[in-house]
Amino acid sequence: MIFIVLTALLLIASLFPQFWVRHVMRKYHKELPGLPGTGGELAQHLINRFELTTTKLEETTEGGDHYDPTTDTVRLSPSNFNRKSLTAVAVASHEVGHAIQFLRKEPISQLRGKYIPLSIMLRKTGTYLLLALPVVTILLKAPVAIGLFIGLSLLMQLAGVLMYLVVLPEEWDASFNKALPILIEGNYLPDHQLGPIQTVLKAAALTYFASALADILNIGRWLMVLRR
Repeated sequence: MIFIVLTALLLIASLFPQFWVRHVMRKYHKELPGLPGTGGELAQHLINRFELTTTKLEETTEGGDHYDPTTDTVRLSPSNFNRKSLTAVAVASHEVGHAIQFLRKEPISQLRGKYIPLSIMLRKTGTYLLLALPVVTILLKAPVAIGLFIGLSLLMQLAGVLMYLVVLPEEWDASFNKALPILIEGNYLPDHQLGPIQTVLKAAALTYFASALADILNIGRWLMVLRR
């Protein structure tokens, strides 16, 4: 019974943030003809306004909306690149916010480049260890050693997921110390839209973390399988 309750709590804690982010993005994705431009047009305008001379803007169908510091490129999905909506405006300004962090060489902009590759490495290594479990079971044969091997695998995956907490300040800064002041000071939106735009910017800041939390379900699934 306790295991079922814990599993239910894990499901809620892991999936709710991702559902909330998706709900917010869909809710404010409605076309608003009164906006002065699309997400792509706003992004290019901000790149020019802040003299991000090396920053490129691309419409992409791979990887979703993101800023790539390795190529100094803001990439927006077609729906945000070509659409006049609060979601498009918020996402575009959020990603340009990352470009501004990078251009100014702000210490907070180093978090993603430093910790995300490590997070990916830990999660992949943990997964590979579990995939190798049948062979390890044959070789080790000792239940205690096998248990330690499984524990190490799951711990590495969990550490990789929770490392997204370290990157959260960078995402929050891009939304609320960069994008929001830009939108307010530039009068890009009417006052009655500022409340909703803050909600969308919050969702943009939490996107990666919400996705990482959902990955905890995979860890929970392995635990359920191995418990049998």
